[in-house]
Amino acid sequence: MRYITTIGEREYLVEVLDDGQVAVDGQVFQVDFASVGEQQVFSLLLDGESHEAFVYPAGSAWQVLFQGRSFEAFVEEEMEKKLRLASSGKVSQTAEYRLKAPMPGLVVSVPVEDGQTVSKGEVLVVLESMKMQNELKAPRDGQVTRLRVKPGDEVEQQQVLLMLV
Repeated sequence: MRYITTIGEREYLVEVLDDGQVAVDGQVFQVDFASVGEQQVFSLLLDGESHEAFVYPAGSAWQVLFQGRSFEAFVEEEMEKKLRLASSGKVSQTAEYRLKAPMPGLVVSVPVEDGQTVSKGEVLVVLESMKMQNELKAPRDGQVTRLRVKPGDEVEQQQVLLMLV
């Protein structure tokens, strides 16, 4: 599983590998991470060196106290972040909107038809990527035009799937 962890202004790509290994920005570490009793204290063995960390949820982030330093860490699955960024941009209410694939994948379903009027939030395309199904929704009310995909199509990241006017 791949995660994007943001601490301050810096983003880290964290990938959980097999056999107790974790890659951080491509550098692989041997880790063992376990909760200490019923508390929010964790024991971390990092490449054979023992550390303790106090970790607790703080809203949408995690508050971490590690080696005498306190910081906030925001953790998102890589695909969730791509979907959030793809759907969070400002969308003109009048200009043509191009729905693009936020990641490569397989079109599972297209519950709309060319010419159909849709409402904001309505599912336009269901895309499967890395064994997860992602619903791509209308960012505003409009009419579907130039539908370019059908179920079973493989798509590339940033490929235009349909237009909304």
